[in-house]
Amino acid sequence: MDITWLGHSCFRLRGREAAIVTDPFGRSLGLSIGKPSAEIVTISHDSPHHNAAELIGGNPRVVRGPGEYEVRGVMIAGVTTPGERGSDGQLGRNTAYAIQIDDLVICHLGDLGRTLNAEQVEALKDPDILLVPVGGLCTIAPAEVVEVVSQLEPKFIVPMHYAVPGVRLNLESIDRFCREMGVQEVRPQPKLTVTPSSLPDEATVCVLEASLARAH
Repeated sequence: MDITWLGHSCFRLRGREAAIVTDPFGRSLGLSIGKPSAEIVTISHDSPHHNAAELIGGNPRVVRGPGEYEVRGVMIAGVTTPGERGSDGQLGRNTAYAIQIDDLVICHLGDLGRTLNAEQVEALKDPDILLVPVGGLCTIAPAEVVEVVSQLEPKFIVPMHYAVPGVRLNLESIDRFCREMGVQEVRPQPKLTVTPSSLPDEATVCVLEASLARAH
């Protein structure tokens, strides 16, 4: 199974039977998603930076909100969590997804607004790969990311939703997250290819390169 980062909270997961795109973003973010195709799209919450399913080719099944779904042999569990912080300080609604594909479990946390409660941990615990927001602003702060990683105990931690050139949000860079996680050197890679037998014994941070173009 291959994971590529399309920018912000958007990834393309390519398995044997299906491809999945998570949280596709519109041009208002300041970046262009390109023209990916997929059989499945997951949407964590209703924001133009996360819900632009119309940009994904292939006539995909769109999964929105909590519940259990089975599409093309892929099992998806949507779990309600607190979402992004509004200007009034209130937390919106967010759906985190546990996606079972090719004998692996990928957890995409969307715009998680605070650390998880016991019920949410139970539903999402022990993913092989955790896709987690690390840029603060409307999501958890980098220090809270460390707590969520400890709660869920993934094998791979893949950061998302942080400052990159062109993005029109005041997000933090990836640097503070790396310091909090004790990562001394960041070596971004173009994609993460994983099989059950290739999973590391200890939690490992994997920073992905994004193939991004600025929106015009």
